[in-house]
Amino acid sequence: MSSSALFKSMIQEWDGPLMVVEGNDITFDGAGHTLDGLGEQYWDGQGSSGGTTKPAPLLRINHDGGSFSNVVVLNSPGRATAIGGNGIVVSEITVDNSAGDQPNAMSDGEPAGKNTDGFDISADDVTVENSVVMNQDDCLAINRGTNINFENNQCSGGHGISIGSISSDVAVSGITISGNTVSNSMQCFRIKTDATSTDSTVSDITYSNNQASGCQEFGLLITQSYPDALGTPGTGVVISDITWSGTNTVSVDSDADRVDINCGSLSSCSGTWDFSGLTVTGGSEGTILNADVSGGSF
Repeated sequence: MSSSALFKSMIQEWDGPLMVVEGNDITFDGAGHTLDGLGEQYWDGQGSSGGTTKPAPLLRINHDGGSFSNVVVLNSPGRATAIGGNGIVVSEITVDNSAGDQPNAMSDGEPAGKNTDGFDISADDVTVENSVVMNQDDCLAINRGTNINFENNQCSGGHGISIGSISSDVAVSGITISGNTVSNSMQCFRIKTDATSTDSTVSDITYSNNQASGCQEFGLLITQSYPDALGTPGTGVVISDITWSGTNTVSVDSDADRVDINCGSLSSCSGTWDFSGLTVTGGSEGTILNADVSGGSF
């Protein structure tokens, strides 16, 4: 096997994905080799919103059971890695879209890369660990699933660690976000539910012993008004049992909000959330709307 797999002109104007791993109880060890999506040929600052059709994800992991490890995912045109297989461990993956931070001839002065999610998860019983993401969108985005662990990872640039966005008729529960480092991200931690979504739940979310710095807009944002950060929130998704345990330290930029919670009602953001393990410094206080939060320093 060569040290790098290149995906070239044959995929112009194609939705993707570029590589799919399917089956049962597979052990995949990439031995440090690189999957190069040649994103620089596609990036135009528009991502999935327009411009050139960008094949995404670069890598789709759809096998049930087993593990996937030790691969470099380089310059994905759009989303980098999507996980749809149940009962798997994903480890030692490097997603490097850092080149997309710079403008190019097609991006009108904006960063060329956009919508380059590191890990999108829609599956159950998944662990992602000991991995690195450098990108221009969510480091992690959990769209649906139960019993998901995201631990000991490094995220830089982009939009930090996210639950969501949550659409209609889905459930997310039993999520543990632990031991991660987030730096220089637009928002470092986020739970986002679509304003128009109905009949969905987000529950039993635990953050433990994470560190974040250089949060540019929000240290923590929990919003029911997505895609608006602080718009008019909906009430069709019930969020409950949000816990910050251990020691989580977050530092935000001077013009950022430390914590914003934007809920449609005390019924859609239910119960008392324990934030005793969260300390956020810098910036401004932010606003808590229709949520009962105890403990913490922010």
